[in-house]
Amino acid sequence: MGEVWEARHQLLARPAAVKLIRPEHLAKKDHTMLRRRFECEAKATAKLTSPHTVTLYDFGVSDNGAFYYVMEMLHGMDLQHIVESFGPMTPARVVALLMQACRSLAEAHASNLVHRDIKPANLFVCKLGLEADVLKVLDFGMVGGGKSLEDTRLSAADEIYGTPECISPEAAMGVKNLDGRADVYGLGCVAYWMLTGQVVFESPSAIGMVVKHIQEPPVRPSLRAGHDIPADLEELVMLCLAKKADNRPTALELLDGLNASRLQDAWDDRHARAWWMDNLPNLMER
Repeated sequence: MGEVWEARHQLLARPAAVKLIRPEHLAKKDHTMLRRRFECEAKATAKLTSPHTVTLYDFGVSDNGAFYYVMEMLHGMDLQHIVESFGPMTPARVVALLMQACRSLAEAHASNLVHRDIKPANLFVCKLGLEADVLKVLDFGMVGGGKSLEDTRLSAADEIYGTPECISPEAAMGVKNLDGRADVYGLGCVAYWMLTGQVVFESPSAIGMVVKHIQEPPVRPSLRAGHDIPADLEELVMLCLAKKADNRPTALELLDGLNASRLQDAWDDRHARAWWMDNLPNLMER
């Protein structure tokens, strides 16, 4: 239901992205629930200061009744489109990007906030200044955790949040009190996608995919990737995809495990700039 527009501050000439829900869409839904959900997204995002979480500038309701919030303008592509366009990534680049996502999520989880919809489309890889391959976590629109979801009563009793390709087993079963390990499961699905170019579970229907997340053990990514995957990285991905949340690492533990692999050392600024110059030269010129 959201629309995102490019905008520019009248006095500062600073580019920004404005996300809004137009009034005509609100007429079809519970206006109060949507407004509170929108405010929840903005306030939750504003609390986070990690450089790997999208920066929020402002939010409110326009004169014509549209909800909006203003965030930093990013130049790049999300992980869904990068892999679709250029194929699976090298393990070193996967580790470098996952570590950035872990830093964003670890801060959110420390504040008792759970994203609830970690997927390739919500992890945006961009160029900032002279830096390339900077990852930003987007769209905390379904954020929950602690008392926030209960207090704002944003969901119906039988509503399930998440995306079928990346939903954690506990979210798929409608567990109300999700913690950060639900996001870690989603991050495991994202890692699987980056390494193999395939989703963890294939199914002709969304419900079939959700059932597989609950019941079916995943095939190891090395058996589907078509290229070598270091054993320690594969083991971390499989831990993230554990059916029981208690068997998964936290975002901070995952960050430590990725850092210990030292794989990120093989993907530095020089490699990142070279990839962007070869594949996204127009964005490198911004």
